Amino acid sequence: MRGKSSSSSRLTLRTRVLALLLPGIAAILAVELWLARADALEAANAAYDRSLLGAIRSIDLNVSTESGGLAIELPYRLFEIFQLTAAGNVYFRVASADGLVEIGSPDLPAPPQAPTLGVPVFYDAEYFGETMRVGTYVRALDRPLGSSGSRELVIQVAENAVGRHQFVDSFVRRAVLRDGSLIALVGLALAALTALALRPLGRLARQVAQRSPDDLRPLRSAELPADIRPLVGAVNQQMERTRLVLARERAFLDDASHQLRTPLATLRAQIDYGLREADPQQLRTTLEALSAQLDDAVRATNQLLTLARSDTAALQREALDLEALCREVALKLLPLARAKQLDFGVQVHNSPCGAEGDPALLREALSNLAHNAILHTPTGGEVTLEAASDALGYRLAVRDSGPGLPPEVQAAAPGARFVKGRGSNGAGLGLSIAHTIAERHRGRLRLQPREDGPGLLASLWWPRQRPAEEGPTP
Repeated sequence: MRGKSSSSSRLTLRTRVLALLLPGIAAILAVELWLARADALEAANAAYDRSLLGAIRSIDLNVSTESGGLAIELPYRLFEIFQLTAAGNVYFRVASADGLVEIGSPDLPAPPQAPTLGVPVFYDAEYFGETMRVGTYVRALDRPLGSSGSRELVIQVAENAVGRHQFVDSFVRRAVLRDGSLIALVGLALAALTALALRPLGRLARQVAQRSPDDLRPLRSAELPADIRPLVGAVNQQMERTRLVLARERAFLDDASHQLRTPLATLRAQIDYGLREADPQQLRTTLEALSAQLDDAVRATNQLLTLARSDTAALQREALDLEALCREVALKLLPLARAKQLDFGVQVHNSPCGAEGDPALLREALSNLAHNAILHTPTGGEVTLEAASDALGYRLAVRDSGPGLPPEVQAAAPGARFVKGRGSNGAGLGLSIAHTIAERHRGRLRLQPREDGPGLLASLWWPRQRPAEEGPTP
């Protein structure tokens, strides 16, 4: 099966068109030849049957019953001409209906059904091992034959069917030669027309091949046929998406290098300061500052890696428990919350709270939202992780009692990267990571002030997967 598919994929579009059209045309011509043969046989029978009828009429005109018996005077010249046109043996028979009086070839085959008086019938039959065409005519006599008393006369003429078959075969051979030549001409015309019709694809291929690797401009489609434009439009859309991804990656690399260069320069300065410091207490203070700076650098690096993964990694959608996910994140961040004496907990609005999604990415999104909430909530405040699900989708949220988002962050959030408020030591990636993960799940991240007091409610919502959407997620 694979070999067949591989050989089929190597065929050109022109070959495929010809391979699909020519057998269909050949089948149509085969049906046409079969119908033509039937028509030719019918026409030959009609023509030759008229000749048989002429011979029957000629014999009938020369039959005499005046003497009370049966006599016939054949017009031999006419009968010889008929034999020549028949191209084979010719037999005749004149007899009474009861067969007691008979002239000519005996036992010529009778018609399949009893003939009607005055109506000639024609049929095929075997006679002495030959296929014959027989014409039978029955008419009433003015007086009964003396020897038999029959009042009906039967006249039969039979000719060999070779001439008819030769005529039909000759007609079919000429039709086969004509139609075979027609198929060949149609094939050549289709090949030429297909090549002409596919010229725009060739120009399009050359247009793409001549481009540089970094040229992602849209392909020109104005001169292309209408049925090719949707393909070019899809290619242009994909190139636009690729251009946006590359632009975002370049911006990400530029911003990431800046974000990493700054803490590294700070670390370098603090190390140089510590090397010159002779006071042990001052040296300890410097080392503590180095440790804090390293924590920030490690977290920023981890966030950068997470952001890169959330942008490019394939979504591993599977069933998960949102309550268990919230408790896992809460246990991970519990030491940080305790250090600030926060009222830190988990609230599940419906249990069991099952969902579908990428557990690793959703865990990372919730961790970033919760970490931001803990860092910006004053000592003694409140941070709550929430989970819920309904018929439409699923929700993970973090509710805090902090100061909320500054106006400059609120204007740029949640999708902007490296945006952070005053006094923040982070890299400004937490909200961007959560926003990207929500988009990967076809959802959204919503940031809004709390309705029951000061603070921020950050909600990550994504819809249930419909059956038509099942399959790998881009």
